[in-house]
Amino acid sequence: MSVKSCEKIEKSQVALTIEVEAAEFEAAMEKAYRKTRGKINVPGFRPGKAPRKIIEGMYGAEVFFDEAINIAFPDAYEAAVKEKELQVVGYPSVELVGECTRQGFTFKAVAPVYPEVTLGQYKGLTAPKEEVQVTAEDVDRRLQTLTDRNTRLVSVEREAKEGDTAVIDFEGFLDGKPFDGGKGTNHSLELGSHSFVPGFEEQVAGMKAGDEKDIDITFPEDYHAELAGKAVVFKVKCHEVKEKEVPALDDEFAKDVSEFDTLDELKADLEKQIKEEREKDAQRGFEDALMEQVAEGITAEIPDAMVEGQARQFVENFRTQIAQQGIPYDQYLQMTGIQESKLLEDAKEPALRQVKMDLAVMAVIKAEGIEASDEDVEEEYKKLADQFGMDLEMVKKYVQADQVKDQICSRRAIDVVAESATAVKPEEKPAEEEKPAEEAAFEEKKPARKPRKKKTEEPAAEGAEPAAEEKKPARKPRKKKTEETEEQKDAE
Repeated sequence: MSVKSCEKIEKSQVALTIEVEAAEFEAAMEKAYRKTRGKINVPGFRPGKAPRKIIEGMYGAEVFFDEAINIAFPDAYEAAVKEKELQVVGYPSVELVGECTRQGFTFKAVAPVYPEVTLGQYKGLTAPKEEVQVTAEDVDRRLQTLTDRNTRLVSVEREAKEGDTAVIDFEGFLDGKPFDGGKGTNHSLELGSHSFVPGFEEQVAGMKAGDEKDIDITFPEDYHAELAGKAVVFKVKCHEVKEKEVPALDDEFAKDVSEFDTLDELKADLEKQIKEEREKDAQRGFEDALMEQVAEGITAEIPDAMVEGQARQFVENFRTQIAQQGIPYDQYLQMTGIQESKLLEDAKEPALRQVKMDLAVMAVIKAEGIEASDEDVEEEYKKLADQFGMDLEMVKKYVQADQVKDQICSRRAIDVVAESATAVKPEEKPAEEEKPAEEAAFEEKKPARKPRKKKTEEPAAEGAEPAAEEKKPARKPRKKKTEETEEQKDAE
């Protein structure tokens, strides 16, 4: 293989003219013969047993040319890319130059490459930053969450009312016949949750353990086709009624759910937690706004292949999200009437923003000479292991060192931008409408950031940060409770 020419052309592409010489082509011809000989019929020979010279004598040497070209091209192209030290970002378009003979062939490959990026201003920027405030109501809401977590259900011998949980069997009948999806056994239904068809829970109210009842329901007109607007009868049997036993908000509650001895101490800790979380969120938003400015300020001829590749990645991520919700991707497309080509087209705009963001971060890394040492990578591995409660070697197995190094450098690049920036008070904006699922899925990823403290038991998907989640107050070891209390716990 020899590279005859390497020319930069528009849109960050490179045109390579590559010659595959006689020896390489002959090796490819031999491979082509061995691959295709079984498909060629030669009188007097069993399929696949005819010598190459006999086949070439009957059909001409050109019989193996097409397959040999296909075999020789990938290795020749990869060797040329390596020789010219090109950073290719997509698949090439290829065409033959001249004719192919036994002496070889020449082809031209046009490949998209990583673009040259010119940074605009990235220091001394200004961006809005939320002012962090924590109110008593915020603390009360967090306390309510703790209360809900420690509320238990206890059986009661009375009629069910709103807020109770009724344990029921039910079966629905349409025109006297049971219908699909209309049956449940020992189902715990919280009255007032509105999780069943309208009118159902209201009629369960008033039932007590052992009661049986027929409930008449008319499905809404916008229900799925088989039952929309239909009148049905549910036969319901109530096995048990449970009410919520809510713990009192006092010092004993604080001792049970945290490391603190008083409710006031617990409230102070919750206020501190909320403030820290909001400060991190405010800093995140500040950095995002700054990096968006940096991304918009770069100058680069971005190849279409980079944008198309990122768009495909967005769609693939969306496919995964849909699958995690238990909806087959093809079924989702059918239900919504959306073509995948439309998803790809819709993903291109956010994909372009994402590509520009990535290019901006890499340009800052280059401009500042940012590096990450082996010691930095090892320390990051230890943080990840602690964050996700995993063995260190297991983390190393699933996360490549180059990925960790890139993440460290990206965070440091963002720090360079943020540390020189000025924060201003944000302007009030009207509330944004909720975006469709597919549009939200295509929102660009933000650059990697400093890892948060451990918040989940399971590792997040690669490249994703754990979702913001309430941090529970640390539990304080308690003395063994009385036998009566332990029996009560066992009965729950």
